[in-house]
Amino acid sequence: MRIIIYAGDEYLTGDDIADALLQYSRALGDDDRAEIIEIPVRNENGEVVSAKFLIGPASQIVTEAVDVPSPELVDIELVERLHRLTISIERPTSAPLGSDDVSHFEPDGTL
Repeated sequence: MRIIIYAGDEYLTGDDIADALLQYSRALGDDDRAEIIEIPVRNENGEVVSAKFLIGPASQIVTEAVDVPSPELVDIELVERLHRLTISIERPTSAPLGSDDVSHFEPDGTL
């Protein structure tokens, strides 16, 4: 498990989720864009809840590995979606992304 340190708060999530969030944030920063991404986290009571992060050029995110007794948080679909989005920024193609692949569309139809 990893703790995400963001805006002075800490969020506990799975290793793969934290890594995918960091990679996508870096790609967005390189592309001078920002997005809101929702990920599963464990609250202080151990319950799985969701947290939304504004990531992009100004993001200051740190993750730290922690050893906790609770099961690893896993969201394969989210991790795969974040990887696809990261790759679409790093290696753009002429094929448009589907609406399920992005979390925000600009009014002019651009990502």
